Amino acid sequence: MTVDQLIIIAVLVATMAMLLWGKWRHDLVALAALLVCVITGLVPADEAFTGFGHPAVVTVACVLVLGYGLQKSGAVNILAQRCLPASQGPTISILALVGLAAVLSGFMNNVGALALLMPVALQLAANQSLPPGRVLMPLAFGSILGGMTTLIGTPPNLIVSGFRAEAGMGSFAMFDFTPVGLAVAAAGVVFVGLVGWRLVPVRQQADAGSFDSAAYLSEVRIVEDSKAVGMSLREAERMLDEADAQIVGLVRGEVRIPVPNARRLLQADDILVIEVEPESLALALSSLGLKLEGQGPDGEELQDDKQQAGLRPAHQGLLDDEHSDNKSGSDEVVIQELVVTPTGRLVGRSATDIDLRSRYGINLLAISREGRHSIKRLQSAPVQGGDVLLVQGTPESLAGFAAEFGCLPLAARDIRVPREGQALTAGLIMAVVVGLAALGILPAAIAFAAGVLAYVALKLVPLRSVYSAIDWPVIMLLGAMLPVADALASTGTADMLAQLLLDKAAQGQAVIGLVLLLVVTMFLSDLMNNAATAAVMCPIAISTAGQLGVSADAFLMAIAVGASCAFLTPIGHQNNTLILGPGGFRFGDYWRLGLVVELIVIVVSVPVLLWVWPL
Repeated sequence: MTVDQLIIIAVLVATMAMLLWGKWRHDLVALAALLVCVITGLVPADEAFTGFGHPAVVTVACVLVLGYGLQKSGAVNILAQRCLPASQGPTISILALVGLAAVLSGFMNNVGALALLMPVALQLAANQSLPPGRVLMPLAFGSILGGMTTLIGTPPNLIVSGFRAEAGMGSFAMFDFTPVGLAVAAAGVVFVGLVGWRLVPVRQQADAGSFDSAAYLSEVRIVEDSKAVGMSLREAERMLDEADAQIVGLVRGEVRIPVPNARRLLQADDILVIEVEPESLALALSSLGLKLEGQGPDGEELQDDKQQAGLRPAHQGLLDDEHSDNKSGSDEVVIQELVVTPTGRLVGRSATDIDLRSRYGINLLAISREGRHSIKRLQSAPVQGGDVLLVQGTPESLAGFAAEFGCLPLAARDIRVPREGQALTAGLIMAVVVGLAALGILPAAIAFAAGVLAYVALKLVPLRSVYSAIDWPVIMLLGAMLPVADALASTGTADMLAQLLLDKAAQGQAVIGLVLLLVVTMFLSDLMNNAATAAVMCPIAISTAGQLGVSADAFLMAIAVGASCAFLTPIGHQNNTLILGPGGFRFGDYWRLGLVVELIVIVVSVPVLLWVWPL
């Protein structure tokens, strides 16, 4: 084993370990791996960033924009309205929903397909009296399965196609993935829709109705001799924080200020609306010398009943009493749930870090993580992917915040077409560019870039939204990992690992080698990003086929299938992470259904691979 081989193996092992650890985001880990390869001479400095111009990377970015355009034009909503049954039993409804998710994922980003259908799934669960998780997990799995049916359905397919082209065999066409992908997706969707959803553990969703956590809202008055008189709101919040209480509103005179500025000075007779656990109420009052609104002038005790003490459940909102009449005519204030996407800008940051209240006019009321709720240290708690946030603010401020930080609303949405004809136009453009790529008239990257240009020119996607529609961490990951994967091949490490696989495990049998590559790829995809998995495994697949003297196509297709099938953990695919909070799932809840689905994938895909792509 050469020094270069030792270095690239060490880099890959360290990269996998960092991805599993999850301390750093996957795009930063990939960039660090690339820089190490450049510094050690494994990747020439002048070729370090060539991966960002790779056709696969460009195509992924363009597909994300086109999927965004389909969503905003209303095309997907119309399809959902017409394809989903209005009144059927749970099995037929779930099967239709999962099938629709699979179809959409073949032609748009599967994360986007899940985001569009999550509110529909939650409504379906409520209508069928099912735990939300029993609809959300099948939906997530269906969207993942559908992505493997076309070239543009998922980044691993584009990566596999790129490696085939670099090996001198030409790129895979648009529907080369369809025979194997469709067989696997159909088997998986039918099983999940008819039987598999019953294997999902029963968990309670972290919705607004379950964000109780013994947390209540109380109105307290600042009396003349209170310590709070003359304090800024921020100073008062710091003192209340010791009692695990937070200020969520201010009433001055007859004017209610739902999200007061942190620099506002408090005055006598101001009323603070605080969120606090009942057992901590006394400490919160004594810390600032406050009195419950409605308490007698001599401080006589109120009755124990929480409602008579001015307390009410936090999720009932702040605008349901006599003080809610805001004489200033401010905008409507609502409470909404937002699920945090794994690659969103909010991950790893707290409400304090982004000045949530002062900059965005939003109150953070609660956080749910894996079905458990808490109001303790909310403002300083770092947010994680899959968390569900209970937030309060105007509809406009919440919508802007969700768009900026990559959060998805969980509330049910009406199905509307933005403007007449937009949905049809968006669908026709998508069909044309898919046809151009499928028929080989234009390379996929060029065809889809032309589609993006048409969307912008016809104002289907606002110019300001073109860049925000792209998942930049994924682009960074792909652009950085492709040169690292090339180093795996150029140093001879891929050949060495392939030989080790053949000699020790497959014993020279091509079919056994194919199955082993598929299983290993699926295992890695359950633990790390699927695009990174595909980039690492493609050189090994090509080397394995070369040493066996057989066609590499079946092996590359096995990598594409395996990299797309991450069903055992919530970290293997973004869609699994997205349902973690809304479904109230725990880390170990995925394998019950996921293991059966992965076994089905192996049983179905291997015979079809050998039939469609003979060795």
